[in-house]
Amino acid sequence: MKRSIIYLLALALQLFCTTNAQAIDLPQHAPVPGGIALISLPDSPAVPAVYYRKKRVMVVKQDDQWLAVVGIPLAAKAGNATLAYKDSQGKQQKINFTVEDKAYESQYITLKNKRMVNPEKRDMTRIGQEQKRIRKAFSNWDEASPHSVRMILPVTAPVSSPFGLRRFFNKQPRKPHSGLDLAAAEGTPILAPTEGKVTETGDFFFNGNTVFIDHGQGLVTMYCHMSRIEVKPGQSVKTGDVIGAVGKTGRVTGAHLHWSISLNNTRIDPTLFLDTTDSTKASP
Repeated sequence: MKRSIIYLLALALQLFCTTNAQAIDLPQHAPVPGGIALISLPDSPAVPAVYYRKKRVMVVKQDDQWLAVVGIPLAAKAGNATLAYKDSQGKQQKINFTVEDKAYESQYITLKNKRMVNPEKRDMTRIGQEQKRIRKAFSNWDEASPHSVRMILPVTAPVSSPFGLRRFFNKQPRKPHSGLDLAAAEGTPILAPTEGKVTETGDFFFNGNTVFIDHGQGLVTMYCHMSRIEVKPGQSVKTGDVIGAVGKTGRVTGAHLHWSISLNNTRIDPTLFLDTTDSTKASP
């Protein structure tokens, strides 16, 4: 009788794990600069450790198949790319995949506050310290698998600046736009798009009031220019929880939410994580 109970419990656990593995809703496959590549991995009894450009990559199981969910940098060139992993014998192996080409449009922004274009010497010390905090938040790795790799929009609003734009501030070239700008009114509640843990908050020179949420396995989201922050580092949030409100703090021309998603410490297009209905709502 005791063996029968143990067997039934083991069988139930196996069915539970199998059901969960098959139920994972993956982001969109878009192997372009700033996109995501979903790459099948060889069979392995344990979760394989996979790296892309020396950065740890998310691995999930879908229909009994291990999949690497790889964020591709905006600076990546079209052509061959390589994943590195260790097989069950501990030997280093490689998997090749192809990055497809994609062209992004340009955006020219005029700012009245010249310090937000060319910071003064007194600003650079602060910016340097803040960059260390930002890099730490984005590079964090939590072994726990994300509750979901699909998300809801943090605010429902038109897109004022899509991801990937080649940006010019007062005609001076700057880094491409690494997030999605949602033109919601000041004070609009910002919702957690999926479960996670708040790892960093603060008032940053360029980003204004900002929140970082870690969702597991290198999946990190960032929310900028907030009018207020309603969460604290270490706090767990569930899908739909209010984390703050839309504002116009930091380098802005008006109220909006800048929303970034980072995967293996690489900023990628947030729309790839949205359901079809939310993607429609987030169209320009």
